[in-house]
Amino acid sequence: MDQDILPSTVHALVTKERKLRDAILDAVQDGVIAIDDAGCITVFNHTAEVLTGISRHDALGAAAATLIPNSRLHHVLGTGQSELRQVQSLSARQILTDRFPVCTHTGEVIGAFAVFRDETDIRALTSEVSNLKEVQMLLHAIINSTQDAISVVDAKGNGILINPAYTRLTGMTDIDVIGKPADVDIAEGDSMHFRVLRTHEPVRNAKMKVGPRRRDVIVNVAPLVVDGQIKGSVGVIHDISEMRQLTEELAQAHQRIRRLEAKYTFSDIVGHSPVMMAAVEAATRAAATPATVLLRGESGCGKELFAHAIHHASDRRYQDLVRVNCAAIAESLLESELFGYEEGAFSGARKGGKKGLFEEANHGTIFLDEVAELSRSTQAKLLRVLQEKEIVRVGGTRAIAIDVRVIAATHANLEEAIAEGRFREDLYYRLNVVPIFIPPLRYRKEDIELLATMLMRKFNHEYGRHVTRLSAEALVKLQAYHWPGNVRELENVVGRAMIGISYQEAEIGAQLIDLPSNPAQTVVHDTTGPSEPTGSLAAVVEAAECAAIAAALARTDSNKTEAARLLGISIRSLYYKMERYQLDAMRNK
Repeated sequence: MDQDILPSTVHALVTKERKLRDAILDAVQDGVIAIDDAGCITVFNHTAEVLTGISRHDALGAAAATLIPNSRLHHVLGTGQSELRQVQSLSARQILTDRFPVCTHTGEVIGAFAVFRDETDIRALTSEVSNLKEVQMLLHAIINSTQDAISVVDAKGNGILINPAYTRLTGMTDIDVIGKPADVDIAEGDSMHFRVLRTHEPVRNAKMKVGPRRRDVIVNVAPLVVDGQIKGSVGVIHDISEMRQLTEELAQAHQRIRRLEAKYTFSDIVGHSPVMMAAVEAATRAAATPATVLLRGESGCGKELFAHAIHHASDRRYQDLVRVNCAAIAESLLESELFGYEEGAFSGARKGGKKGLFEEANHGTIFLDEVAELSRSTQAKLLRVLQEKEIVRVGGTRAIAIDVRVIAATHANLEEAIAEGRFREDLYYRLNVVPIFIPPLRYRKEDIELLATMLMRKFNHEYGRHVTRLSAEALVKLQAYHWPGNVRELENVVGRAMIGISYQEAEIGAQLIDLPSNPAQTVVHDTTGPSEPTGSLAAVVEAAECAAIAAALARTDSNKTEAARLLGISIRSLYYKMERYQLDAMRNK
């Protein structure tokens, strides 16, 4: 019984071994044919079937010399010599083949086999390898020629490539970096390569110190992803010290330029609302003349911006623009600051005296901000300057001729100040040659989105953010607010929002818009004007004007354009008078 089982077991093992051998040979990309000592085919794998067009069933057991005459396996069987790198035609294909004898340990030839492959595949592979080498050479040349320092690490964070610019910047060579961990070059800070490999997200503008010389740098690192798998990361390193030098040079250039011309132009004034466009149009016309301009509007609405733009657009643009905040200089010093002083004019006076700001602005422009804050005595001297085109220094007697264009600004009600005796009426008429009303932000809410976008660009540069837009909810929230602080308040709100946003976010959401919980609301006044206008004629006229404007607004359902037409005044004048009489209840249309 045991003798019956043994042959069966041996047969099963042989069959299993043959199947395993065939599976292995079928997985090979090369064709394989083998013959025994009688020249009959014993091995014929799947690739051999494809390349010859002969099935394995027909090939096994057949004489190779008959079935495939040019296989030359029978010659190898007869000579016992290998034939290598042979090119021949097979079934309309060009193949490259190697033929080998099969020998016993005593040297007896008991068979032969051939391994062959399609030469077109080899040529294609050779072409691909050649192209790959060309791409590698081109990439290597580009990396080595760029002035940006570049480092590349593999998926484990070990250095695999640096360029000459990297060595110049850090002082570290291939020996110091290649094959070493990514943080080997960091003197201070964390490795951005390791962060990118961990998070699979790029990193921008990371500050650190690198190399033995501890150079201050900014690093941008991005992952290298192939077929969805991260294979490493590439970093581009910028030398901050060079940037700082360029920034300082640029700042110096800007400083020199600002001595010659204004800081802002009309292109810096943001807004497409009708009231803002009307103000810009009036300012543009005024800039073409030497006339004195009076800028009126609430605090924070952009009066200084208009003053700069008017000067820049005038024929005095290459002369100085001297800015004076009349409310910021002590009354005891203001007169000497404006008009200068002679030697010995007062205790502590500089030897030889000093030029005043009007003399500094000669042939240029002087911007008198908050002009309503001037004392009566200083107002009288300013009136002389405007009338006579000359100044007299404090402590002096000699008149000095000057050629200065005056732009004044105030948020105060000058007409009320005149009535109360706080402002000279004759000076008012000298200043009010070209009055320009700059509308508050609540009158031009359609400009809020443009202004916020401009402010986002500004704060992106200052805070290192990448914000590009407001959410729809945030814009609605901004437009619903009253803005008592005007554009200056909007700037503060946008700045706070961008401080609270993360470096990766690109949108400001409504939750970041921090507005007062009880914002100043519009004060609704009695639109019939003062009920009992008594006193001066001016007061009676004001009451009548207020009532007429209110009636026109009521008649036109608060349509300002139509109301201005009915009243026979410009839309700009209407806005100014509404502001003057605080008819804010009508402001939303």
